[in-house]
Amino acid sequence: MKQKRIIISRPDRIGDVVLSTAIPREIKKQYPDSFIAVLLRSYTKDIYLNNPYVDEIIVFEPDKEEFSFFEWVRKIRTYKFNTALMLLPNEKINYLFFLAGIKERIGVGHKLFQYLTFTKYVDRKKYIPLRHEADYCMDLARKIGVQNGNIIPEIHLRKDEIRTVSERKKQLSGDGNFLIGIHTSSGNSAPNLRITEYKELADKLSADKRFKVIITDNDPDLILLNMKGINFPNVNLSLRESIINFATLDVLISASTGPMHIASALGVKTISLFCPLTACSPKLWGPLGNNAIILLPDNEYCSNVCPGDPKKCDFSGPGGINTDKILYAVNKIFK
Repeated sequence: MKQKRIIISRPDRIGDVVLSTAIPREIKKQYPDSFIAVLLRSYTKDIYLNNPYVDEIIVFEPDKEEFSFFEWVRKIRTYKFNTALMLLPNEKINYLFFLAGIKERIGVGHKLFQYLTFTKYVDRKKYIPLRHEADYCMDLARKIGVQNGNIIPEIHLRKDEIRTVSERKKQLSGDGNFLIGIHTSSGNSAPNLRITEYKELADKLSADKRFKVIITDNDPDLILLNMKGINFPNVNLSLRESIINFATLDVLISASTGPMHIASALGVKTISLFCPLTACSPKLWGPLGNNAIILLPDNEYCSNVCPGDPKKCDFSGPGGINTDKILYAVNKIFK
C-alpha cells in the first residue's frame, strides 16, 4: 500500500490549533506508517513541538516570508504529499496545495475557490446538531478512513521540560500551596470579565493561605502589575515557555480562549467563563479531557442585561459572573 503523506493546515489562533492536536494521533493509529506534517503560523508552532505523531512542522507566514508563492509551491511539492486536510478555509493555502499537486484535498464548507480546485469538503450542516469544534475537525480525518476518532487534545512535553515544570512549581507555589493561574485577557475573541473584577478575584484568592496566585498573561494590565504577592511568570516569554508555566498550575481561571485549551491539553484543571450563545457555547468550545468547571451567566442574563455582542459582554450586572461565583467554584475544587 502506498504510504499516506498527509499535510494538515490550521493557520489559526492558539485554541483552534490546540484542538487540532488529536488529528495526527488518530491518523497514526489508523495508518502507522503515514508521514504527517502540520502547516501553522509561527506563533502557534510551539503547540506541536515534541508531538510524537507529527513528522514535520511547516511554518507558513506568506505575508512575512521572503519566499514567493511559487517558491512555496515548489517547497510543498518536495514533500510529495498525497493528502491535504484544510481545517480552516484559506484561499491561498487552497491554491498552494492544488498547484503543489496534492491529489486528495479536503476542506470545510463550500467556498468558490474550493469548487474551482475540485476540493472535497465536509459540511458542518449549520452546526445542527451542535458538536464540539474538535469533533468537526476530526470529520476531515474520518473522510480519509479514520474510525470515529478520540478528540481529546494533547500537548507533549520533553523529559527536561517535565523536570522544569516540577522545579518551577516548587518556586512558584512556595510552601506547598495550591497554585492558581488567572488569565485576564481574551484577545477580544470571547466574553470576559472587566480587569477590575479580575483584580478583586486575585486579591481575595491571594489572601487565602491555601493559595499562591499567578497572572499568566504575557502582557498583564498595568492595574495588576503593582499587586503584592502576585507573580507574573509569563511576561515576554515564548509560547513554549508559557506552556511550561501553565503545566505547573493546579487550576487555571480564564475566559473561553486559547489558555483554557492549553491547560486542558496539559491535564490542568480549569474554571472557564462561557457565553451560552451557540457561537461561544461550551458544547462547541469547552475544555476537553481535564477536570473542568464551566461558569455561565443566568438564563435571563443574555436577554435582559447583556449587550448582545460577545465581544462587548463583560458578565457584569445581575445574573452575570463575578468574583463570588468564581470563588465558589474554586472552593468546590479544593474543598
